[in-house]
Amino acid sequence: MNEQDFLLHRIDLLEFHQSLLIKLLSNPKNEFYRLIVENGLTEQEANNFYCLCNKLSLKLAEQKAEGFVHFHPLLNQLSTSLPAKLKIEEVVKACLKQKLFEPLFTELQKYL
Repeated sequence: MNEQDFLLHRIDLLEFHQSLLIKLLSNPKNEFYRLIVENGLTEQEANNFYCLCNKLSLKLAEQKAEGFVHFHPLLNQLSTSLPAKLKIEEVVKACLKQKLFEPLFTELQKYL
């Protein structure tokens, strides 16, 4: 990556973080946004997280419909797929506070 590409990447990251900080100012309960900024996650990493949570939410609904009662494997899948900068306990707490994927994180919280 040359210097110009590096600078463009940094500008994109700063713009993404700035947009999250503005949302955080208007609603301090947006804890997951705070985690993104504090840990320097890129927009792509955040989008990958949201996509994974959508898939896990669907899987949770399917498993509940099939009569499953233990969802520890979903927690393991989320945990191993998180960016290394994030801790699963912080993510679950922040997402619940921000009301992101509530059914999923309410269930996963039981296994922490």
